[in-house]
Amino acid sequence: MAVYTLEVTTGSMLHAGTFDNLYVTLIGTESQSRRTQLSFGLDNKTAKVGKCSVTTIFSLGCLLLLKLEKDPFLESLEKDWFCSKIMVRTPEEDEILFPCHRWLSRGGFVLLRGGRAFEDLHPRLVEQRKKELVQQKLMFKWDKYADGMSYNLNLYDPTAVPAEISLSFSKVFQFRYMQQAASAELKLKGVTNSTEQWESFEAMKGFSWFKKSPLSEYVSQHWKDDDFFGYQFLNGLNPYIIQRCSKLPSNFPVTEEMMKPFLANGSSLTAEMKKGNIFISDYKIMEGLPTRVIDGKPVPLTAALCLLYLNPEKKLLPIAIQLGQQPSEENPIFLPSDLESDWLLAKIFVRHVDALYAQLVTHLQKTHLLAEVFTMATLRNLPIIHPLYKLLIPHHRNTLYTNIVARVTLYGPGRTLGNSSLGGDGFTELMRRSLSQTTYTSLCLPENIAARGLESIPNFYYRDDALRLWSITNSFVKAMVAYYYPSDSEVSADSELQEWVNEIFYYGFLGNGDSGIPSNFQTVEELIKFVTMVIFTSSAQHSAVNSAQFDLIGWIPNGPLLLHQAPPTTKGQSSTEAILATLPNKYSAGLFMSFVWLISRKYDDFVPLGTYPEQRFESAALQMIKDFQAELSSLSVVITKRNSELELPYDYLNPKEIDNSVNI
Repeated sequence: MAVYTLEVTTGSMLHAGTFDNLYVTLIGTESQSRRTQLSFGLDNKTAKVGKCSVTTIFSLGCLLLLKLEKDPFLESLEKDWFCSKIMVRTPEEDEILFPCHRWLSRGGFVLLRGGRAFEDLHPRLVEQRKKELVQQKLMFKWDKYADGMSYNLNLYDPTAVPAEISLSFSKVFQFRYMQQAASAELKLKGVTNSTEQWESFEAMKGFSWFKKSPLSEYVSQHWKDDDFFGYQFLNGLNPYIIQRCSKLPSNFPVTEEMMKPFLANGSSLTAEMKKGNIFISDYKIMEGLPTRVIDGKPVPLTAALCLLYLNPEKKLLPIAIQLGQQPSEENPIFLPSDLESDWLLAKIFVRHVDALYAQLVTHLQKTHLLAEVFTMATLRNLPIIHPLYKLLIPHHRNTLYTNIVARVTLYGPGRTLGNSSLGGDGFTELMRRSLSQTTYTSLCLPENIAARGLESIPNFYYRDDALRLWSITNSFVKAMVAYYYPSDSEVSADSELQEWVNEIFYYGFLGNGDSGIPSNFQTVEELIKFVTMVIFTSSAQHSAVNSAQFDLIGWIPNGPLLLHQAPPTTKGQSSTEAILATLPNKYSAGLFMSFVWLISRKYDDFVPLGTYPEQRFESAALQMIKDFQAELSSLSVVITKRNSELELPYDYLNPKEIDNSVNI
């Protein structure tokens, strides 16, 4: 007689347990067991671990597969059961892990694989592996949202999402509660559908009862300050536009005489550019985009240019703003010495275009939509036993569901972002332009920072923390990849891996060879770099651009997503009243505030970077994960200590605050 001992683990999420009958069949190289009921007293508890045994007359040989079934006939209240994993001890005293991590419906079954990924020499395993990918490709199909944009999952109804990629019950409940709370506040404040403009900035401060944070309070007090305005180009929602300026663009006719009062005594613009102290943010990509039409008129959108100076006190200050790309008498260059309201209004228009770019390009396109492409490629091309699947799947958690909800509720006519300055046509055109300009270099942080000449600018906390995170992640990925791919030949011979990156190249970047995105891998080094980029984009990068939203643009004047009045064409004509008339009305302001409050919160199902809660790896890989976690923990201590010494802490890339995936 041969006895196989099974340890079966139920998931820890709400409603994971079951009273239904479950059956298991073990399949080996020599034979397979009888269909055996799991008789260890399952109940409706979560995180339940039960043991049972399967007895056979003879050894089954090398254990290949485990078939798990849920009774199709027993009537009970639950529909699904979540199995985390099954550990099998063989008569030969080997322990084989069969990861599951999926919901099993009544009458359903799954075939689970154990062992390492590259041991599929048996024809039965090869056949099963192919069947698994066929099923995955039938479940997860690509769809085109619009020409020139990345492809996405072909589902637009959150209720139709497969259970494996849906949100947890607790997350759904918490998010809906927050939505209702935000909506109720708008109604009780009487601003729902209100077209009234704000009477004063003080009225804005008293608007919200509960949507506040220490940083948002700081922003409401300092948003007019030039040094805080400059600070946000480095540590705000969009630290990706600014670059060192060694030569002024020909369409930005700033003169030495204009700049002299704002530079160090005796210095000049030319001298400061040579020293590397002049920087520029150019929003040329926004020029000519179609905008929303309100009351028969298109709302304004400026393709601004902003020149900044790193002064001797190491503060980054704006010194010139031009609100359009084409210089003319009706497009003056605004200076800090202008009328206070003129200068403030010019800065508001810059913050407006920066906030739109941050929301739609930096956040939506370059984290959410790219992460969806990475997730789809993984689910479609890598079987669950593949080492890259094991490594990446925690960084894909909830991404597809999140993006489906975004398509339904956020962008499009009448939806939240549809109430911004960009209507549907402007949104898709901006996405097209941005994707066509996206390069592999721009997605790989060290190269991005170097290309923009930002290696040495002080007080750039985003850069400092992000580069450390990139390095730590890269070291972890290097160890994991080297373990599974000892040489370049293993990489080039892995057809599933090649299909994975090819789909990313084609569906994510539309086959644009000029982007530098690889369509195949030939070396271990190429694979390490690409996987580092995927993990960084889906975790740290998203945290940097998402978590700060309420803190920085919850105070609407600091990052308005809609402006009602055209930019000034002459100096000396503005006023506080004119600024208030330009800013979003009460309804739009309340809507945007509630929106950024909802999506930048930390929810109860938060899983920090470096956490691999689903046991999928063997012991050698588990030690690499522990080393990764130790490095992240050390970085967290360093960042916490630095922040304790700062007036304005930067905590968005503290590893303990970074979600493993695009989860909201």
